[in-house]
Amino acid sequence: MSDSKLAGQFFDAAIGLLERVRDEEAGAVAAAGAAIADTVASGGRLFAFGAGHSSLAAQDVVYRAGGLALMNLLAVPGTLGVDVMPATLGSALERVDGLAGAVLDSSPARSGDLLVVISLSGRNALPVEMAQNARALGLTVVGVTSVAYTTGTKSRHVSGGFLRDHCDIVLDSKIAIGDAELTADGVAAPFAPASTVVTSALMQAMMATAAEELVARGIEPPLLRSGNVDGGHEWNGRVMREYGDRIFYRH
Repeated sequence: MSDSKLAGQFFDAAIGLLERVRDEEAGAVAAAGAAIADTVASGGRLFAFGAGHSSLAAQDVVYRAGGLALMNLLAVPGTLGVDVMPATLGSALERVDGLAGAVLDSSPARSGDLLVVISLSGRNALPVEMAQNARALGLTVVGVTSVAYTTGTKSRHVSGGFLRDHCDIVLDSKIAIGDAELTADGVAAPFAPASTVVTSALMQAMMATAAEELVARGIEPPLLRSGNVDGGHEWNGRVMREYGDRIFYRH
C-alpha cells in the first residue's frame, strides 16, 4: 500500500502552522507563561475554559502528567464536547447570553487568579462573556483564538466584540476560517482540521514557559508525574497535599 498523499499534506500543513506560531507568537507565549508563573507565585489559582472542540485543549492541561497541578477546568455543563444529546445543543449553548456570568459566579474563581479562554472563532457569546466577566472579577485573562475570524466573520456577542477584545494576553493560532486544511477532487467540503494540534501546542508551550519562569524565581513548579511510572502516585499525593487549597478537581 502506498503512502497517503493527503496524510502527508496534512502533516505538512500542521507543521507549517506550528512553525508559524512558534516564530510569530513567541512574545505572547512568553507573556502568558510569565503571567501563569506570577499567579502561581502569588498564591493564585489557574483555570482553563473552552467550549466544544476548543475544550479539548483546555482539558489537555488539567490533571495531566507533566502538567501544572494547579490548572483547573472551568466547566460549563453541556458545552464540553459532543457528550450532550443532541450534539448540536453544545453549539447552541455557546450562543446563550448570561451563561458565562452564572458559571463564574458559582465557581471558585476570584480576583488574582488566571483564566485561559480558548475559542477558535472567538465570536460566540459564551467565550466573549467569560473573558469579559473574568476580567471584571479581577482575573488575568489569556485568550487563545484565531485572529483571522475577527476580520472574516461577525461577532455573535451583543457588544459586537470578539474574545481577543477582552483579554490581557492573546495567542493567535493562525488557523484559517473554517478550520480545514485540505481539499481534494471528489470531496465536496474542506476537511482535516488542525486547530486542536496547534492550540494544544500553544497551551503546552505556555505551560513550559511558566515552569521555566518559576524555576528562575527559585520556585519548584508544582508538576504532576505519570501514575504509570514507579513513584508517580506518591509524588502526586505530595503535590496534591501541598497545593490542595488551589486544586478543585480533587474535591
